[in-house]
Amino acid sequence: MTDHGDGSETGHHGDDEGHHHYGDDDSGHDHHHHDVESVAVAVVTVSSSRTADEDPAGDYVATAFEEAGHEVAVRELIPDDYDSVQGTVDRLARRKDTDAVVTTGGTGVTPDDVTPEAVRGLLAKPLPGFGELFRRLSYEEVGTRTVGSRATAGVVSATPVFCLPGSENAVRLGVDEVILPEIGHLVGLAGRGVDDEEADEGGATGHEEADEGGAADDGSTGGET
Repeated sequence: MTDHGDGSETGHHGDDEGHHHYGDDDSGHDHHHHDVESVAVAVVTVSSSRTADEDPAGDYVATAFEEAGHEVAVRELIPDDYDSVQGTVDRLARRKDTDAVVTTGGTGVTPDDVTPEAVRGLLAKPLPGFGELFRRLSYEEVGTRTVGSRATAGVVSATPVFCLPGSENAVRLGVDEVILPEIGHLVGLAGRGVDDEEADEGGATGHEEADEGGAADDGSTGGET
């Protein structure tokens, strides 16, 4: 993870029938009626230098989600490597016990910053507004240095995925100001109809069961922490 200072930084679910927790108000035409009250997030730290014991950005994501009433399904630490990033995000997005994925690190402009490239290859629906809003908010704190940030987001296998820089300040901004206010809404919309399709087809159309023991199947260096 080499974008720590790129200048732009300012428990599993046990419900096998569906891991989303929807609100009670499901009437009318309110576009928020698909919002999810509590989501399970996978937190991925992309870094070749961090350790599980020294991961302030990943720690902040996990703590912020838990304090907001959500759950952390899994945490992983993987190197700055295209295949590791793509394989890990793809696998986690397909897990039945994961509603969203948040990555930190690898969004800068050095040669080994490859998170956006790796994730874009998976996106069924890009969410360009995420990066646009993140950079606008970041500009208010760091000015034009925000052009060095390539924070991005989109939907992979009916699961929202957010890619943030590796600094704790950048993560704090992205999580508090952008992700948490919209996570329930985005998860609800991205997963709408998925559970019904799975029931009709007798198998997973987007999410898959978690690998036994949560082990990575792509040779990544990180595991659940």
